[in-house]
Amino acid sequence: QVQLVESGGGLVQPGGSLRLSCAASGSIFKILRMGWYRQAPGKQRELVAGITTSDGRSTYADSVKGRFTISRDSAKNTVYLEMNSLKPEDTADYYCNVDLVTYSTYSRMDSWGQGTQVTVSS
Repeated sequence: QVQLVESGGGLVQPGGSLRLSCAASGSIFKILRMGWYRQAPGKQRELVAGITTSDGRSTYADSVKGRFTISRDSAKNTVYLEMNSLKPEDTADYYCNVDLVTYSTYSRMDSWGQGTQVTVSS
């Protein structure tokens, strides 16, 4: 059993900042990749940022490059998303995603967080 607990969402004014966190726990043998997705009302879920745990290589959606920073703490199985210079179009539900191998089955799987809401509005 794997659980992802997200936190850090909320209401912020344009230009403000938020820091999301996602802690993975459970029968985790190895985390291969951690990432953040978001889904705005009426829109398809999209990748915001991802980071590999092996080399720390990160990727970002073009819309957030230069504003968002993804990082991770491997010891805590936690991934963070620092969001700066937030814009109204960043408003969405943000979901943590972890690509991992479980202890229980030693099989690879994707695990998703419950989502945390980010609202950017004045």
